[in-house]
This record gives sequence, structure tokens and C-alpha cells, in this order.
Amino acid sequence: MIMEKVIDARGLSCPQPVLMTLNKIKSLKKGELIIKVDTETSKENVSRAAESQGWKVADLISEGSEYTITIKKD
Repeated sequence: MIMEKVIDARGLSCPQPVLMTLNKIKSLKKGELIIKVDTETSKENVSRAAESQGWKVADLISEGSEYTITIKKD
């Protein structure tokens, strides 16, 4: 069973969303993680950081100025 984890980094400026994501990735090792951010820069940086750790961006939902990024690793 895969536990779904959510990081709400809305309202935080970089590098905080990236650091939160990387810390969670380290503790999870694999599975699915959802990150919520509210800037284009955070969306890009979080996606790039996740991919650099071997995770894939599985889904990206844009709602106004908010982004929901789903990353996965098997």
C-alpha cells in the first residue's frame, strides 16, 4: 500500500518548498508525494529537485496561481 503524503508549501518562498520536498523524499524513498505551491518559480524548482532525486512528475495541476505537483517513484 502506498501512503499518500502532502506538502503544503503555499505562501513560502524558495528555497523552502524545495527543502521541504527533498526532506520528505529522503524519508519516503519511494511512493507518491503531492506538493502544493503558489508560484511559478516554486513549481519549477520543486519539479527539478524531485527529478534530480530520481522521482518523476506524474501530474501537474494549475489552478489560478496555485500548483499541485504529484511526484512518484517506484
